[in-house]
Amino acid sequence: MSVTRGERRNRLLSTLSADDRALIEPLLERIALPFRYRLQAENRTVEYVYFPDSGIASVVAIAKGARLQSEVGLIGREGMTGTATVLGSHRAPFDIFMQVEGSGWRMATEDVHLIATKSPTIQNLFLKSAYLFMIQVAHTALANAHGQLEERLARWLLMACDRSDGDEMVLTHEFLALMLGVRRAGVTTALQHLTARGLIETARGSVTIRDREGLEESAAGLYGVPEAEFERLFHYSP
Repeated sequence: MSVTRGERRNRLLSTLSADDRALIEPLLERIALPFRYRLQAENRTVEYVYFPDSGIASVVAIAKGARLQSEVGLIGREGMTGTATVLGSHRAPFDIFMQVEGSGWRMATEDVHLIATKSPTIQNLFLKSAYLFMIQVAHTALANAHGQLEERLARWLLMACDRSDGDEMVLTHEFLALMLGVRRAGVTTALQHLTARGLIETARGSVTIRDREGLEESAAGLYGVPEAEFERLFHYSP
């Protein structure tokens, strides 16, 4: 299915030249991405690479025996799945599934390899995406190692907002606790602190950002480096 300019909301696809668009468009399949849709399964062959237009996918690392799991990254309209594929592996030891429903495009793995051989600029785009995801994962590790819960929550809300259509997001306390790997009570307290400072507003099952600048300050430097690196590499403008 051809990708029209009006439909193409994925930021990676939006950076393609006309020549590269002509190469890649016949290989893209439009797809709905409902809640909990699995984009990649742990240690299974990666069959497709996804380019979300909307929604948020969670990348979850899984310990041996599957007893411990933790979210290590988010993928939305800024990027693509398939880091393992791009870097030469046919599988990876983590899951990727939709946490916020959306839609986007997918491409068969064999076509990803084919198109990369045909166009050095597309191959470079894929490699840049993999690099940027590695930067995000590194900063998730930094946040988990040194960030206070309130700082980590502020970072996560900002990242989710970047991948959403507005400042209001459908998020429950239970969901946020799962994503941050903490108890629900801790998330509730952290949300209350951010609300008391006028940075966010909460309702049943939703969080709305009211003061983005203040929320960035609350992230205490844990948010912003991967995002700035994206802008440096792609010089993106809507």
